Amino acid sequence: MTRILPLLALLGPFAASGALAQEPAKEPAAAKPAETFQAPVKNAKGDTIGTIAIRDGANSLVLRIAIQPGGLPPGWHGLHFHAVGDCSDPKFLNSKAHVNHDQSKHGLLNPDGPDEGDLPNLYATQDGSANAEVTSETPLTGEGGLKDGDGSALIIHANEDDHTSQPIGGAGDRVACAVIK
Repeated sequence: MTRILPLLALLGPFAASGALAQEPAKEPAAAKPAETFQAPVKNAKGDTIGTIAIRDGANSLVLRIAIQPGGLPPGWHGLHFHAVGDCSDPKFLNSKAHVNHDQSKHGLLNPDGPDEGDLPNLYATQDGSANAEVTSETPLTGEGGLKDGDGSALIIHANEDDHTSQPIGGAGDRVACAVIK
């Protein structure tokens, strides 16, 4: 104990002056506000049947889909991000294949997947309306983002996606589309 007391006596002036005090904690950097995006969802006739709203955060993108009554046939529908923001043809083929920068296999349940365009299925009620909120690691902006040079599209398919079979999980025809640019 006699050795500690002289040491404490020696350190006392330094502690009082703040020489041993830790540097004050820096304020955390202000979080970048989430980027948002909204677009109409259109059917093959070009009629607006609903909307999408996207919020892009630091770790994931949140996609909210609202389809009005009569917008879709009742039941499950595959939902994917496609590589080009073009819904100008009635079969929505101008939107090309899924967003898939790293050439992963299709399917949320595929051990070699999923690709960046894979999303959970969307369920339309008996009146044809649907409301869902899903997340994706695919960013809205930046490297590999949905709003790249040619944009992307959210495609709703006629059938549900089985999340394993290639190339689109048996989801069938494209029945609705929203441009993301």
